[in-house]
Amino acid sequence: MRLPISIFVSVSLFTAETTAALYLSSTYRSAGDRIWQGLTLLFTLVPSVVVQLALTFIHRDLSRDRPLILLLHILQLGPIVRCLEAFCIYGSVGHIEEPYVSITRKKQIPHRGLSEEVERQVGQAEGKLFTHRAAFARTSVIQAFLGSAPQLTLQLYICVLQQGMSIGRGTLMVISLLSIVYGALRCNILAIKIKYDDYEVDVQPLAYMCIFLWRSFEIATRVVVLVLFSSVLQLWVLPVVLLNFLVFSLYPWILFWLSHSPFPENIEKTLSRVGTTIVLCLLTFLYAGINMFCWSAVQVKLSDPDLINKSQNWYRMAVYYMLRFVENASLLLLWYIFKTDFYNSICAPLLVLQLLVAYAIGIFFMLVFYQFCHPCRRLFSSSMTQGLWDCSSLLCCMCDTAPSPIRTAGKAPQLPSPHCKEPPSDRASDTYDDKPNDTTYDILNDTIYDTPNDKANATDTGVNCDTGHSEPSIV
Repeated sequence: MRLPISIFVSVSLFTAETTAALYLSSTYRSAGDRIWQGLTLLFTLVPSVVVQLALTFIHRDLSRDRPLILLLHILQLGPIVRCLEAFCIYGSVGHIEEPYVSITRKKQIPHRGLSEEVERQVGQAEGKLFTHRAAFARTSVIQAFLGSAPQLTLQLYICVLQQGMSIGRGTLMVISLLSIVYGALRCNILAIKIKYDDYEVDVQPLAYMCIFLWRSFEIATRVVVLVLFSSVLQLWVLPVVLLNFLVFSLYPWILFWLSHSPFPENIEKTLSRVGTTIVLCLLTFLYAGINMFCWSAVQVKLSDPDLINKSQNWYRMAVYYMLRFVENASLLLLWYIFKTDFYNSICAPLLVLQLLVAYAIGIFFMLVFYQFCHPCRRLFSSSMTQGLWDCSSLLCCMCDTAPSPIRTAGKAPQLPSPHCKEPPSDRASDTYDDKPNDTTYDILNDTIYDTPNDKANATDTGVNCDTGHSEPSIV
């Protein structure tokens, strides 16, 4: 059993960022900057409350009669207590005899077309520890994009306005950037675990490094672009942000409405239809917050029982990055046109070029990850290069398409260009085979339920079936 390092990292970033934000808000109060103090506290306390609610919801504390744990969550100490509990569980492994175990079956990544199924025993302690890992994986994403991302943007904007950076503000900015990148990294790993749940996935250190560099360049560039644009056109930044949030918040609902699927009722048995709607709205809001700063590896699909789109759509990813690159370039162009005298001391064209190149470097590391470092790249039915080529061919066909002239007698019908390809389907394009999965994945509770065909082979245990998942090397 692996040491729960990921839990420790999540709690450390959460605690460090909260402490730095509280200290910085006290300095704003001493300086008389009430507005900056209020916004700093807002981007600290609101995501902290959401994290406490998420941990309580995932662990089902309301139905387990744990008043002390609930009190600690109200005091915003829930993550620290959960971390200590996880390390206590890890320390008890091997000292206490397991009364029963469960049997899990995972496929190995196919090598030369061959794939074997491996069985292993999972104890009750390992099942509880996996539940903690899954809970902190989700809270890391929440903290990153509902708290750290707006906090970093705010503090960088204050630095530009005040033309200086204090030690406290710089410390908070560094911690916030690390928190965002780590949350995006956990989102990528979570997407891999959900999509390839039937396989024993092992993420190598080189893959983590590629994801870290990809997300660092992408997020840092995006934040700097938004801050530069808002520093010269303060009122126009609100339409840009609201438009991004509305598009990505409504997009899953529009797809759900077009699919004519029934309303999801399997999120939580104790939730009413109103409660389910609130949870879905919060999920789409978080999805919009992620896409505001970077590409969300986990794609929301409300018509799916697991609420997650398990297909890897290269076309959608390519369109996102092309549109985001155009948007960043447009915002930088507007900043260059309307820049004030404050920016005369810097070389504005060089800064614009550096930001665009940095964003392109982030895309380069993304391509390296999917092409060479993705742990399940052997399961792709089509390579990412082919998917991006199909997308570019489609765009070329759309640009070159003109109204066809009326055909006269004696003329042969005009054939379509051989270079024009059909757009990629929104279905799974990288699955190893078309066989249905033998498990059902619950995205909110991270639980596997055996189908009737497998119930006869599963060992009856009292352990939460969360233990049926494989864990990445640091998760």
